[in-house]
Amino acid sequence: MFKKIMKGGHRKPSKSESNDQSMYGFGPPGRSGPGSNVVVSHASRGAPVPSSPGPVAATPPPPPMGSVEPLPLFRDVPVSERQLLFMRKLQICSFQFEFTDTLKNVREKEIKRQTLLELVDFIQSGSGKITEACQEEMIKMISLNVFRCLPPASHENTGQEPADPEEEEPYLEPSWPHLQLVYELLLRYVVSSDTDTKVAKRYIDHSFVLKLLDLFDSEDPREREYLKTILHRIYGKFMVHRPFIRKAINNIFYRFIYETERHSGIGELLEILGSIINGFALPMKEEHKLFLVRALIPLHKPKPISLYHQQLSYCIVQFVEKDYKLADTVIRGLLKYWPVTNCQKEVLFLGELEEVLEATQPVEFQRCIVPLFQQIGRCLNSSHFQVAERALFLWNNEHIVNLVAQNQRVILSIIFSALEKNIRSHWNQAVHGLTVNVKKMFMEMDGELFEECEREYEEKQAKSKDVEEERLLKWRRLAEAAAQRD
Repeated sequence: MFKKIMKGGHRKPSKSESNDQSMYGFGPPGRSGPGSNVVVSHASRGAPVPSSPGPVAATPPPPPMGSVEPLPLFRDVPVSERQLLFMRKLQICSFQFEFTDTLKNVREKEIKRQTLLELVDFIQSGSGKITEACQEEMIKMISLNVFRCLPPASHENTGQEPADPEEEEPYLEPSWPHLQLVYELLLRYVVSSDTDTKVAKRYIDHSFVLKLLDLFDSEDPREREYLKTILHRIYGKFMVHRPFIRKAINNIFYRFIYETERHSGIGELLEILGSIINGFALPMKEEHKLFLVRALIPLHKPKPISLYHQQLSYCIVQFVEKDYKLADTVIRGLLKYWPVTNCQKEVLFLGELEEVLEATQPVEFQRCIVPLFQQIGRCLNSSHFQVAERALFLWNNEHIVNLVAQNQRVILSIIFSALEKNIRSHWNQAVHGLTVNVKKMFMEMDGELFEECEREYEEKQAKSKDVEEERLLKWRRLAEAAAQRD
C-alpha cells in the first residue's frame, strides 16, 4: 500500500473533501449540442472551494491512470443486459478530473466524454425505459458533477471594489466538455416522454431544485442557458414543484435587491418567469400580485439593472396585459424607484414606461396622471439630451397620444412650463425641434386651451419676476442698513 501511495495512487477522500471540485474546460460560445467539438482551455482562476457534502454520495476521487476502461456500446449487448451496462457507465461518469493540466488523464477524460455521449443518446432515443434504480443512480451521478461551489468573483479574491458587471469578462468553466454533456443528459431525462413524474419527483426533489437554482449564479453564460432550459422544463413537467420554485426565485430576488446587488442569473430567472406569468390564469391570484409588488417592481432599484432590464420589462408588461387594473400600481412603482442621477437608467425607465402605457386603459391612466407627468416634465428639461429626447418620443406613440388627448387639460397645465423652457433655453437642437412638434400637437388638439395655458404661464412668469425683484430689493435694503450701521 505504501508503494502504491508513493507511486501517485489516490487516497480515499475525507468527508470534508467529499465534494472536491475539478477545474473545467470550455468549448465554442453558445449552446452547442452534445456532439459538438470542444476545446480545452486554461483558466486563470483557482479551483472552487469544496462544498459541504449534501444528501448525495461522496465524490469519487479521480481514478488512477489506466483504471478507467471503455465499456461496450449499448447496441453491442443484449437488451436484457443494457440496464446493468447503464449502471456501469454511470459509475465511470461519476469520476471527476482536473482540467488545470491538459496533459493529465487525457485518455480517461475522453472515455468519460464518450460515455456521457452514449448515455445522452440512450435516453434521447427511448430505446429502453430505465429502471427506478438506474434513475436514482443517474441523478446521483448528475449531482456529483454539477453541484459544486462556484468560484468567487474576482473582487472577492483581491479585496478590490466590485467592477461594473457589464465591463467584467465572464469566467468560463474549464470543465465544460464534461459539464455540458451532464446537463444535456439531465435535460433529455426531464423532457423524455418515458420519464414518469411520479417516480422522477423522488429524485428531482426540492433539495435538487434548490441546488439547481444556486447554480444560476455561475458566471458562465453557457451554463446559465442550460440551467434556464432545464428549470423551465422541470416547472412545466412537475406541477408539485411549481409553488416551491416560485418561492425560491422570490428569495433569490430579495437577497439580490436588499443584500448583495450581485447575481449573474437574474436575467435568466426573469426569462423563466416571463413564460410563467404568461400562463397565469385569470382572475389573478393575490400571491402573484404580491410577487409583482414585492419582488418585480423593487428589481428596478439595483444599479446593474441594465443587465436584466429587457427581461424585467417583459415580465412587468405581461402583468399589465393580464390585468389592466395593475397599471396604476406598476406606474407608481416605477416613479418610486425613478433614478435621480443615473441618466442611462432614466432612458431605460422611459422605454419601459412607454410599453406599460401602451397596455394601460383610460381609467387607470387617470389615476396616476399628476405624478406621472410631473416626472415626465422633469425628464423633458433634463440637460442630458438622451433623456429629454426619449421623453419627447412618448408623443410618437398613437395610444399614448390618445390618452393625453382625453386628459389634455390636466396634462398641458403640468408640462407647459417644461415645454416653454426647452424651446427658450435647451442647448440641444434635436430636443428643441421635438419640443416644438409636441407644442404644435397640443395647439392642434385644443387651441383655446393652449392659449389659456400660455396666458397662465406668462402670468406666473411675471409674478415670479416681481417676486424676484422684491427679494433683490430686500437684500439691497439690508446691505444698505448694514453699511450705515458700520
